[in-house]
Amino acid sequence: MDPLTSAAASGIRARIQSLDMLANNIANTSSPGFKADREFYGLYTSDEAADSPEGATPVSLPVIERQWTDFAQGPLTPTNNPLDLALSSKGFFVAASPMGPLYTRDGNFQLSPQGQLQTLDGYAIQGLDGNPIVLDSAKSVEIGSDGTVRQDGQDISQIAVVDFKNPSALSKRGNSYFQTDAGTMPPLPAEAQVQQGKLETANSQPAESAVRLVGILRQFESLQKALTIGSDMDRRVVEDVAKVTS
Repeated sequence: MDPLTSAAASGIRARIQSLDMLANNIANTSSPGFKADREFYGLYTSDEAADSPEGATPVSLPVIERQWTDFAQGPLTPTNNPLDLALSSKGFFVAASPMGPLYTRDGNFQLSPQGQLQTLDGYAIQGLDGNPIVLDSAKSVEIGSDGTVRQDGQDISQIAVVDFKNPSALSKRGNSYFQTDAGTMPPLPAEAQVQQGKLETANSQPAESAVRLVGILRQFESLQKALTIGSDMDRRVVEDVAKVTS
């Protein structure tokens, strides 16, 4: 395969991966606490190309070197639901799951039949003591900016809010959960304030995603044209060789 065709094909593959990430961002623009995925492009040079003879130009192919999650805060939207919570500044709520602790910015919580504060997926929200937070569904609930949960003027628990030295090392689990190995990167106390009656919306905005989508599609079309040109050049070479040898 000639260098033009190789580079164009690699570029198309990278843009397809970008489209997949962008489609996931667009699909989750209405998901509370969702953090958009971004891509970091790089150039790949094979070992064989790197050892090419002196004076020859090795072929470098465009690839998505890695994906990364944009942890920038999304807008906070009032809901007036006392069980909806949002975090201002850095931090995560802690949800207990069968897979171990999960970390989320999605504060769209509910009460289980047993009165446990939990995510919509049924994962119990942990307090600072590591235990589930149990409330009386017949009473109103007040949650302070430090996460203290009160009913009838009595402190019930305090919601755990944690952060990490390197959030980029967190692994996504679903659309709004993150997970890490507590042995290699333990959670740390966060200074984020809890805001009751609000939700953090996704930090992937439709207008921004639409602009990026148009840009990627234009790049895709250009690379397709380059691929077609490369194929036509190869075909003409084969035809010219056949004419000479006939």
